[in-house]
Amino acid sequence: MLSAWAFRPRLSLPSVPVAGNWKLVSSNWRPRLRDLEDRLKSPPGKRPVEPQPPAPAKVPTGKRRGAQPGHKPHLKQWLPPDRVTQTVRFVPQVCTRCDRALDAQPGPTDPPPTVHQIAEWPAIAADVTEYQGHARTCTCGHLNRATIPAAIRASTIGPQLSATMAYLAGSHGMSRRGIEEVLETMLRVPIAVGTIANLEQEMSAALEPAYHEVRQQVAAAAVKHLDETGWKEAGKKRWLWVAATTTAVLFLIHPRRNLDAIKLLLGRLSGILVSDRWCVYDHWDEECRQLCWAHVKRNWDKQVERGGEAKVLGERWLAGHKAVFELWHRYRGGGCSRAEMGDRMIPQIEAMGDLLHAGVRSRDARLSRYCTRLLDRYPLLWLFTSVEGVDPTNNHAERVQRRAVLWRKRSFGCQSPAGCRFAERILTVVQTLRLQNRNTLEFLGRTLTAYRQGLSTPNICTAG
Repeated sequence: MLSAWAFRPRLSLPSVPVAGNWKLVSSNWRPRLRDLEDRLKSPPGKRPVEPQPPAPAKVPTGKRRGAQPGHKPHLKQWLPPDRVTQTVRFVPQVCTRCDRALDAQPGPTDPPPTVHQIAEWPAIAADVTEYQGHARTCTCGHLNRATIPAAIRASTIGPQLSATMAYLAGSHGMSRRGIEEVLETMLRVPIAVGTIANLEQEMSAALEPAYHEVRQQVAAAAVKHLDETGWKEAGKKRWLWVAATTTAVLFLIHPRRNLDAIKLLLGRLSGILVSDRWCVYDHWDEECRQLCWAHVKRNWDKQVERGGEAKVLGERWLAGHKAVFELWHRYRGGGCSRAEMGDRMIPQIEAMGDLLHAGVRSRDARLSRYCTRLLDRYPLLWLFTSVEGVDPTNNHAERVQRRAVLWRKRSFGCQSPAGCRFAERILTVVQTLRLQNRNTLEFLGRTLTAYRQGLSTPNICTAG
């Protein structure tokens, strides 16, 4: 689908001879060097602060705040009858027009009643079961004591309450101190922070089969979104990797931001990859890559802020970007097929490619280098025009990663490798179940119950 411009020979910038102009170069850099030395000699508090350029003014879009036209409404939904605890009926007694008494039961022509539901949090406390091992003395004088089974004595917190604590940590990023306060305040169950940490490790072990199941599904998926962000383990730099499909999300905390981490995450480089332009993804087959347009747009926004020729070229690119996504949203809305979208996209492909060639020839060295790098990977921007299931952005990976980022901001990562394993597994399970519209708390409770009983834990990729 790409036209012949993509195969034109790349233009190389002429090198600037410096040897013959060494005096001119020396006279230019010596005053700047002396100025830097003077600034470094001055006390830190008295060093001159160069004013920062003002941020570019935001152009009003004219749109009102909140949801925009076409946004799918989230209407209030009444709970089904089996969830209603109590029903209060208001029945008219007499006719407001003739004062005649009315029947208590509805007639065949009467409409259904109007409904208004009020949900209330009941005043509850956790159920506490006490197991007692009694002792009896025989007539022979021997003391006989019943032993509480080891399976019961293995934990002081039931599986459902343990699942609730894991849910609060993994889905809402609540700290152990916060979980301790919630349990004591709302359920009147005093619990130690160390106990919460031990229960997290038990839940981590119970979720290991589900974690490996998600890894197998994501690795075998035809299309996957990958992204990475910073993490901490006892103050040391780590990377939180995420691989997401439409029904599963896999997290991995790794010391490196390299190919070894991707291989540990997925096992093999197969399927179509949607990602940014980070160099480690270059090991993927180019014919199976889709670069993220959102990342490219942010790069062009920075070029526009620089002004000059970069601003002119950047604004032209952003105009083309807008036209591309107008066609994409038309396809998403059912206004055309993917093949029709691809045909209509050809003029934009050629025009935006010509923009990059113009940028390569620019005298702005920074702009030229950026356009050269983007031109090398330009065909990787257009896979979404012809392959079903491929999006033009990597927003899906960034959205499912958001809970992990908030967790990192609140707790500064984890303090041990075991804590990292718990974070990986609980985030994987929570985000996968959210994509599948399944109840997270119910799954965690069933998983921990089966683990404590030595049974097979439930599947996460297939309900059951």
